[in-house]
Amino acid sequence: MHPDSERVRAPHPVLRHRIASGRGATEQPNAVSDAPEVLSVRFWLFLLATGIATGLFGAGTMFLLHSTQHLAFSYSTGEFQSAVERASWARRLVVLALAGVIAGVGWYVVRRSTVGDVAEVHGTLWEGRSDLSLGRSLPSAVLSEVVVGMGASLGREQAPQLLGAVLGSLLGRWGRLSPGQRRLLVACGSGAGLAAVYNVPIGGALMIAELLYGSITLTVVLPALVCSTLATVVAWIYLPNQPTYLDLASFHLAPTEAIWALVAGPIIGLVAVGWTRLIGWTAAHAVSGRRQLVAPLVAFVALALVGFRYPELFGNGKDMAHSAFLGQYGIVMLLALFALKPLVTALCLGSGASGGLFTPTFSTGAMLGGLLGGLWSLAFRGGPIAAYAVVGAGAMLGAGLQAPLAAIVLTVELTHSTLGLALPLLVATTLATITARYLDGYSIYSSRLPAPTGGEVAG
Repeated sequence: MHPDSERVRAPHPVLRHRIASGRGATEQPNAVSDAPEVLSVRFWLFLLATGIATGLFGAGTMFLLHSTQHLAFSYSTGEFQSAVERASWARRLVVLALAGVIAGVGWYVVRRSTVGDVAEVHGTLWEGRSDLSLGRSLPSAVLSEVVVGMGASLGREQAPQLLGAVLGSLLGRWGRLSPGQRRLLVACGSGAGLAAVYNVPIGGALMIAELLYGSITLTVVLPALVCSTLATVVAWIYLPNQPTYLDLASFHLAPTEAIWALVAGPIIGLVAVGWTRLIGWTAAHAVSGRRQLVAPLVAFVALALVGFRYPELFGNGKDMAHSAFLGQYGIVMLLALFALKPLVTALCLGSGASGGLFTPTFSTGAMLGGLLGGLWSLAFRGGPIAAYAVVGAGAMLGAGLQAPLAAIVLTVELTHSTLGLALPLLVATTLATITARYLDGYSIYSSRLPAPTGGEVAG
């Protein structure tokens, strides 16, 4: 083979001698990167620092979240949802109203004082940039965890993801790494933040490669695995080393569940399109200016009023999904929560509050999967509703992220009880993602990005 035709990897392999065929060691498509020096020793050192610091920040943000939850709803042990259900209607209303005031004033001040600063990970990475603002990201992350802890229907993962990305950005600039190295460091920090708080190192690494960096190559996967694993282990200083969803049954595959997945997958993909479109519309029409001072108060009070009947809607939806995975909801409750969770989440997002969408999407998929499974079981003898809920959660996440590999692995890591559901999970997630991709193609992250011609950056 002519030397000019060989793909180049830097640093070069130690063994320069070719195999008998004469082919070069770097000809495989996953062996190279857009930055020739991306896996240098200097890069690895800063990657290790990013992983350790992200794990610490992940533990810190979860301590803030849990402390806020315990203070707001006066409990010390047990699940957040149970504490909300025990609280009086007056306490729920007052807590969410206070959260609205904190959110409105807090984000208004942060955004007015950091005009032009960037605190949006996905848009930054997808546009090939790596610079993020600590001055905007840190207070926004703190506000996000506080309002979610007080019951806002938004995800808890945005704060650790944002802080991990900012750490990568700062360390990359301080270490004078190349643009390609800095971009990868930001992606690794962001994915490691999610990995740390959910105890999902492999899923976090795939989020980095498949979603944030868009390249499943050795030069991306290896740093992603190292950073996510390190952050997850470090976060164990506060967070437990266990799956997010405990005590699930050991599900076993039934033939009807595999057939159900063929039907449910496209339906879930269609719903995911509607969900991402709702997010896009909400983000584009989110309140601005001085209306940000009062809009969260109005939105959160509306959530509290709906929550009088459905307290499961408070918070990011983790406990709601857990109840579905335990088979505690009937068809009517599944239908109500499936219809309401996206609406109250969009309401909170449109008010100007900033938070994650990972768990709201996952929990909505759990309600939809359980609902479709329950209806299926009325016509055909099938498995437990809980099994359908798990498959639906993974499929909705895959279609919503437009990252099916990451979604499948995340579902397995989050539950530790889905190996018996491997086939329907694969089928439903693949079909849901294909349906969403060919119908629309937006993800829950790309749909909320600001217009490329200008506008305030989210965060």
